[in-house]
Amino acid sequence: MREKILIVDDEKEIADLVECYLDNENYFIQKFYDSKEAFKCIMNHPPDLAIMDVMMPGLDGYELCRRVRESFHFPVIMLTAKGEELDKITGLTLGADDYISKPFLPLELVARVKAQLRRYKRYNSTAPSQEDQVIMVSGLVLNAKTHECTLNERPLSLTPTEFKILWILCENHGAVVSAESLFRQIWEDEYFRKNNNTITVHIRHLREKMHDSFENPRYIKTVWGCGYKIES
Repeated sequence: MREKILIVDDEKEIADLVECYLDNENYFIQKFYDSKEAFKCIMNHPPDLAIMDVMMPGLDGYELCRRVRESFHFPVIMLTAKGEELDKITGLTLGADDYISKPFLPLELVARVKAQLRRYKRYNSTAPSQEDQVIMVSGLVLNAKTHECTLNERPLSLTPTEFKILWILCENHGAVVSAESLFRQIWEDEYFRKNNNTITVHIRHLREKMHDSFENPRYIKTVWGCGYKIES
């Protein structure tokens, strides 16, 4: 069964270009120039991955992403024309898994789509033993089968990328995991390793959701020059 990708961009030329390249990769494409219509489609027929432009009239990409994250965990890639760091951080904070700045190379976007789908499919298709489906560390409980996470019995709503980062850190309980290792295990592709800020933003967002201190974190600790760790 072909993987389903939703594209929403009010710039017709860009949406058509992205559709052309992804169609050549044999994906099933749902394309919209209107974000409200795209949202209706997502609610009725959720895709395997969504590509959203940030700057759209009415319902912009940030708000669309926020609404999607209330119900779904599929990967979201955001397109931004500004290329400013704040726009990228805002998108990641609202639940996007990746971003790419316009103008972009279509083949790079295709590569990012494949990377996100590989990670998402691998995570959701694996069938670990019952013992390996749940991790419990320092009040955190992560269930790989249901994609549920609680902290001190309080549910945390995590994106797939956030869940995977937390899972890896908990799997390596007490040991430092480098940013490069997180990139390799989550995205695999070389270009992600060129921007450590992506991991930094996801870690920051995790700490916010966990109501953890940035200056003196209790759970996810930064080991300067080395990486991150979780310890009791």
